[in-house]
Amino acid sequence: MLNVLMIGDIVGRPGRNAVKQYLQANHQQYDFIIANGENAAGGKGITPEIVYDLFNAAVDFITMGNHVWDKKEIMPFLEHEPNIIRPANYPPGSPGRGSTVLKINNELKIGIINLSGRVFLPALDCPFRTANAIIKEMRQETPIIIVDFHAEATSEKVAFGWYLDGRVSAVIGTHTHIQTADERILPQGTAYISDVGMTGPRNSVLGMGKEVIIQRFLTQLPARFEVASGEVLFNAVSLKIDRNTGKCVDFARIQEIFFN
Repeated sequence: MLNVLMIGDIVGRPGRNAVKQYLQANHQQYDFIIANGENAAGGKGITPEIVYDLFNAAVDFITMGNHVWDKKEIMPFLEHEPNIIRPANYPPGSPGRGSTVLKINNELKIGIINLSGRVFLPALDCPFRTANAIIKEMRQETPIIIVDFHAEATSEKVAFGWYLDGRVSAVIGTHTHIQTADERILPQGTAYISDVGMTGPRNSVLGMGKEVIIQRFLTQLPARFEVASGEVLFNAVSLKIDRNTGKCVDFARIQEIFFN
């Protein structure tokens, strides 16, 4: 079996610290560790320095989302760093790549795909059709494929999970920062969850200071959002995947609280 950990959207320094704490104690349980890092730099975007900081903490691979371009220094970095991807359905010519196949321990291959939904998010290329093309090519190399579907609407996520059932090992939803309780292995062996949740400040609004956001809702005036402080929620999912078939045989949510 291949043991994979997928960590939910890392929010700022508190989220990064929680990742380090969890992995320091648990990283040896996993063969491969993926994290969504699109909010890792102050709640928006990521920098090359933070990428390497997470790699040093035992994260093997980073996926992104709609905040991928928020730190301009990441654009050229995406071109040459193989272990970070952005959504594959951005238009041709966008920096970086949206999918890849990597070798684990110089033998086993794992495919990772990052895609963005289109409901309540920018109107990118169709994630369903984009996934089709990538999976068809990727399955010639490996049946083990993990998809990070960075999307807002649960209806779009659920439909996407059913659409890919039996063709990928897992469809893991990200973006909404709220861990959902609908984790399951679909009939054809694909693990599915609408959202893995965030790794960031617990007493917050999606990782941001709650007072400022409440005032924004009350007044509709622009405000500067900042990452909250205090106890930190670590959200992730663990998967056991059959190395030969690529089907998921065990799937579970993880939620822990850390104190910074």
